[in-house]
Amino acid sequence: MLQLCEEYVIAQQSGVDSPGAARLRVDIHGSRPVEHLLSEATYLNYRLASVQVSRDIAEAAPGMICYQDASPKGIRYEDRTLIADGEWYQGELQKVVVSLLALRMEMVGLHPFHSSAIRYRDKTILFLGGEENHGKSMSQIEGSRRGGLVVSTETTVTDDRGWVVMGSKDVFLRTRSKGTERADKPDQDQGVAKFFDDVPQFIPYYESTDIDLVILPAIDGHYDTLVAVLNQFEKEYQTYHSLMNYLGLHQILAPGLPMPIIDNDELRIKRADFCHRFAQRPCYMIRAKNPQIVLDEAERLL
Repeated sequence: MLQLCEEYVIAQQSGVDSPGAARLRVDIHGSRPVEHLLSEATYLNYRLASVQVSRDIAEAAPGMICYQDASPKGIRYEDRTLIADGEWYQGELQKVVVSLLALRMEMVGLHPFHSSAIRYRDKTILFLGGEENHGKSMSQIEGSRRGGLVVSTETTVTDDRGWVVMGSKDVFLRTRSKGTERADKPDQDQGVAKFFDDVPQFIPYYESTDIDLVILPAIDGHYDTLVAVLNQFEKEYQTYHSLMNYLGLHQILAPGLPMPIIDNDELRIKRADFCHRFAQRPCYMIRAKNPQIVLDEAERLL
């Protein structure tokens, strides 16, 4: 029995030309009534900037089907549809929905970067998560402390030109749903306290903007400050890592159950072409012992 049919929708902010919204239709079959696949959207908005849930169905076919009563618990990807059998925790489903929506964002010309960004001195600086993810959040917080506006925190979404069209605005993810618990993730407030006397005011910036400067931060107290221009390969390599972060191919969703492969060669080639075009922008690696030095060096590059 079909218990639920709903769509998760990402549409660009008003005033920005858009080729259309990214939509993921979810069908749930089973014996138990359910109000929504996900009980709340905090994690989705943290990861994908702006997600709405709709009962106005626009997609002809589901991109995700859940069979509540199937056993054993399992997951697979067939004919561009993800099929989940059995009972799944909210945190596990969140990661699946993020990956499927990210894929649909690409299909309409939207590119989510694992990154933060600030509008600072009339310029937009992107702090790329890249391969290691060592400092994008602290660099954004320091930029805010100096009066910069928050373009994005966890995720920056660009159009196919590489212009920012939306970004997540929540600086901290305060709660993790069942299935996403991580002992290796330190308390965010403790991390902030290491570098800042107090948390600055975060003022959001909503306008579409090109990216003037890309910084790959590497905050590490064991090394001297280093500012290096990234060559074309390094820029594309780090950008590709930032984009691939959303497809979940490195994820174990539940014990013994990896994220199915939802990518393919055609999409990878298109993604690499976007990286090549995006990486024409100035891009530097800044290694420093704290975010204050990262911003000092970034100011010299503006």
